[in-house]
Amino acid sequence: MEWVAVYKTNKMFDAEVCKVKLEHHEIPAVIINKQDSSYLAFGYIEVHVPAVHRENALLVIQEQE
Repeated sequence: MEWVAVYKTNKMFDAEVCKVKLEHHEIPAVIINKQDSSYLAFGYIEVHVPAVHRENALLVIQEQE
């Protein structure tokens, strides 16, 4: 199964909120932390969903913002 990034942030809390919102809409989601562990200012935290759920996930995220 192919997973795609649908949300990117530099705050773990925002990524967690996004993931919970997607799962509430029955869209599987995972968080991938790509931040540098020494310097949290570099890199992002991404929320990924299966590619088949991409469009629905983007709609849910749009409603969230």
